[in-house]
Parts: sequence; structure tokens; C-alpha cells
Amino acid sequence: MRELKPEERLIVAADYSPNDFGSIQGVESKVLALAKELEGLGVYIKVNSVLRAVGYGLITKLHNLGLKVFADLKLIDIPNTMRTDGEMLAEVKPEILTVMCCAGIDGMNAVQKVLGDTTEILGVTVLTNLDEKECQGIFTCSTKVGVLRFARMAQSAGLGGLILSPKEVDDVLNERFEPTLSLNTPGIRPAWSLVEGDDQSRVLTPQKAIENGAERIVMGRPIVKAGANDKGLPQNPREAVERTLEEIKTGLKRR
Repeated sequence: MRELKPEERLIVAADYSPNDFGSIQGVESKVLALAKELEGLGVYIKVNSVLRAVGYGLITKLHNLGLKVFADLKLIDIPNTMRTDGEMLAEVKPEILTVMCCAGIDGMNAVQKVLGDTTEILGVTVLTNLDEKECQGIFTCSTKVGVLRFARMAQSAGLGGLILSPKEVDDVLNERFEPTLSLNTPGIRPAWSLVEGDDQSRVLTPQKAIENGAERIVMGRPIVKAGANDKGLPQNPREAVERTLEEIKTGLKRR
């Protein structure tokens, strides 16, 4: 696995609601405006709901603005359909794509075979909003056991990496998975951010997640909602990214 630069370790989640921006087109415009604001920083931009709404052409628009694209589609279907999904995405070549581990080894492998040369395929293990009770109800096991079970499936499918809570990174590392399986963690909240009504159950700061062994981190609201708030907080998304990159650098030094 190649060594990533600090900026390559940050994925900015461009998650916006049409209720806030008037329409689907309003959300697309907001995503493109965010991309322009982050241009030149070298980070990834993650799109999901808006990508489903406006189509894969959005990936090309983001590429034209110089950003790497994380297509967070969480693909899940029968293997033949997942293969077709991969073939369609091959035309726009997102740098990263997610599939659901619970789709099964054959489905994940079908996407990997089509896109693996140009796109890093990440298997989503247990969604970070699920707590222990919900995980037991859905998967009849703890979050730790569920993550490890899905990680083994992703490895068998030949994927490039995993999406998992920062608190399960140690569990996977202790299992000595192959070093080519990258660990990518949402549920990240910087030390300077308090998010009202947070729906993430298993979180860490950027510094701690990187320090613990995560390759990349995913952050949304603390960056995209940055504005002229209380003194000492980032005044815009670009400043929020720059401050987060400093936390990432500190985490790398403390590994």
C-alpha cells in the first residue's frame, strides 16, 4: 500500500438536503461550490444522495474542478447487477467507491473485477450510526464481531479496503489483515467541533483516528457547515479542512 499524503487522508462528505437548498439542482450547485472552495487542497469529496439524483456526470464535473471523488453509493444487489453498476461507473472512474459487505463476496468481487484497476473499492462493514443494541438486532452479534466478519468477507472478495468505525480499527489491526486492506473511518469529529443532534454513535477525533491506524477519515458537517460562528472556530469550509489537516499531521507523527 502506498504512503498517503496528509491531504489524501481526508474525505469531505458533501451531504446536503434539498430542503435546505430549494431543490436537487440547488444541492448540486452547493456541492460544486464546495468543490471550488476546496480546489487545490488535494482532498477527496464524497457524494452519495445527490449523485443518485443527478447522475454520474457529477463525478466528471468534480474531476474537472481538480478534486478526487468518493462515490459513496453503498452498492448492494445480486452479483450480476453489481457488475453492471461497475461497468457504468467505469466510464467516469471515481477514485473510491463503496459497496455493502452484506451484499456478499460474489457481489463485491464482481465490482472489484470491473473497477479494481482504476477505483479503490471499499466494503462498508457496520454503519457508524448503529449502537450495540441495533447491531445485535440486525446482525445478531456485537459491532466488533460484525465488523470482523464483514472485513473477512471484503478481504476474500479482493477489495481495496473497509469502511468502519474508528473504534473498530484496533480490532481489525489486531486480526492482522493483509496490509493492502485500507481502513477508512467515518464518524470523525474534530476537537473543535460540537455537532448538535449528532447521529454518529462511535466517534473519534481526526488525530486519534489517524494515530490509531486509519488510512483515511471522512468528515462532513464540521467542515461543510463551518461558518462565522463562535470565536476560535473555522470561519469557512476551507479553513476547517486546513485545521483538520493539521490534526491529521499530528496523528501521523504520533503513530
